[in-house]
Amino acid sequence: MRFVISREALIKPLQLVAGVVERRQTLPVLSNILLVAEGDQLSMTGTDLEVELVGRVALNEPAEAGSITVPARKIMDICKSLPDNAIIEVKLDDSKVIIKAGRTRFTLTTLPATEFPNVEDSEDSYELSLSQDKMRHLIDQTGFSMAQQDVRYYLNGMMLEVSDGMLRTVATDGHRLATSVTVAQTANETAEQIIVPRKGILELARLLQGGDEPVRLVVGANHIRAHVAEFTFTSKLVDGKFPDYQRVIPRGGDKTVLGNRQELRQVFSRIAILSNEKYRGVRLTLTSGFLKVMANNPEQEEAEETIAIDYQGDSLEIGFNVNYLIDVLSIINSDIVRFTLSDSNSSALVEGYDEEGSVFVVMPMRM
Repeated sequence: MRFVISREALIKPLQLVAGVVERRQTLPVLSNILLVAEGDQLSMTGTDLEVELVGRVALNEPAEAGSITVPARKIMDICKSLPDNAIIEVKLDDSKVIIKAGRTRFTLTTLPATEFPNVEDSEDSYELSLSQDKMRHLIDQTGFSMAQQDVRYYLNGMMLEVSDGMLRTVATDGHRLATSVTVAQTANETAEQIIVPRKGILELARLLQGGDEPVRLVVGANHIRAHVAEFTFTSKLVDGKFPDYQRVIPRGGDKTVLGNRQELRQVFSRIAILSNEKYRGVRLTLTSGFLKVMANNPEQEEAEETIAIDYQGDSLEIGFNVNYLIDVLSIINSDIVRFTLSDSNSSALVEGYDEEGSVFVVMPMRM
């Protein structure tokens, strides 16, 4: 095997593919990426058995065909260390890979391509297509609410629901929920739900460049595959039942608060400084035209600030984890934000005033 490629062409796809590879692996070959040179194309594959990413890149000249696996981190660090305009020659010599660029030469150990695992295929059941912009928006609007290491493993990911030409994403960690919906092209008429693991969502988000270029999603019985430009990304699905998000979204709240998103975010960030470091609780007191935000901590320190808001209802006192409020206000694009509340024990519904499609739910805290 031998191929020649410019550093500029190689570096970005290599970084994306190597990003999938975990540093600590049970199998040595999982620390490697698979290189396959054929014709005028090089394909690179990284996997951790949960997710797999294949990147394809054009070569400077036709390759001597072949395949081998090389240490992911080392080949990435080598390429990063070379000058921007370097031309890289990669050649397999016995069981070693020799990398040359100008007067620089590296020799890497390898493992055979036959040892490299494939993510098992399952029969495809349906496809959908939407722009990278829309897919990125869905992930951005909901991804922050995914659980990280919850024992309820089905919360450590994002639920994708396809129905009636729409794609909806939902994420929750049990204390808050975010959902967003957009139009997608699909022939699927029945409503389908799948759960994509957290790592799968984060890796897919790294691939999306935005714009109107399409991303094609192919869903199988136990995997989802995304085709994005020169990349093919595959993730196993989480086998579990996602909570009924419709039941979690509070309906019929009679108290509506309108406020400036940036101003509220700044107030919450200031008051959070003296909140309890473990529980991050703040107390919100609503009165006609005003919102008072208060926090204290075990060291007997206190913070308090009052701001003008658009609210005409009865007075209400309610506690929240301030980080959850800041997260939502950081992701909403609208200048004005709307909180819909019922009482001090019910979840708050948060929405951008002139944004459609995204809804956020934050559960209250006992203070």
